[in-house]
Amino acid sequence: MLDGKVAAISGAASKRGIGLATARAMAARGAKVAILDLDDSAAAAAAESLGEGHLGLACDVVDPQACRAAVETIAGRLGPIDILVNNAGITQPLKLLDIAPGDYDAVTGVNLRGTLQLSQAVVPAMKDRKAGTIICVSSVSAQRGGGIFGGPHYSAAKAGILGLMRAMARELGPHGIRVNAVTPGLIETDITGGLLTAERKTEILKGIPLGRVGQPEDVADICLFLASDLAAYVTGATIDVNGGMHIH
Repeated sequence: MLDGKVAAISGAASKRGIGLATARAMAARGAKVAILDLDDSAAAAAAESLGEGHLGLACDVVDPQACRAAVETIAGRLGPIDILVNNAGITQPLKLLDIAPGDYDAVTGVNLRGTLQLSQAVVPAMKDRKAGTIICVSSVSAQRGGGIFGGPHYSAAKAGILGLMRAMARELGPHGIRVNAVTPGLIETDITGGLLTAERKTEILKGIPLGRVGQPEDVADICLFLASDLAAYVTGATIDVNGGMHIH
């Protein structure tokens, strides 16, 4: 499905994360994958777990120079990037009045500014080749106004990603670049930080028609679809992966 493609995925070193699940799915379909993460050794180990021919690099998506350097390294070692998955993100379980300026900057910096800056780093080469696809990981929190683990600033950052994605899709479509987003619901990953207790899980499941919490692979499969030619006429779209938690 992705033979000959090069995919870069940010925030993909966590063993129980959407990023690494997506990396596995894309590598299994023939892509050469570059895993980007703050932790260089963790990124290298995650890439090694995919088999031969993949790459792990340290990259702080908040730093535009680091984004450009990572993209240049990937192009030099694997080839030009065909697929970018903007997955890096952090959250904080804060109430509105508890959000300090530093909290806001941290959450919006990684989630929203990181999505912008890593996209800016890959787009010039994609425009030159008139081909490429960018997938942005937002959240159901952007659509329903939080209510799970993240604070209002997390909802704002993830909503900003949807607006950014649509604007990029409109601007970059004439250059052959597709841009889409996924909005995961409650997914069992490390980002919940141990807050998903048995009691909380039981309560949340009452509002999920499919009756289960999502797994990273559920989101990874949608990213795989969006990256492939099966989605060749899809751009500017938001695909919900929430088990029916938010139907709109």
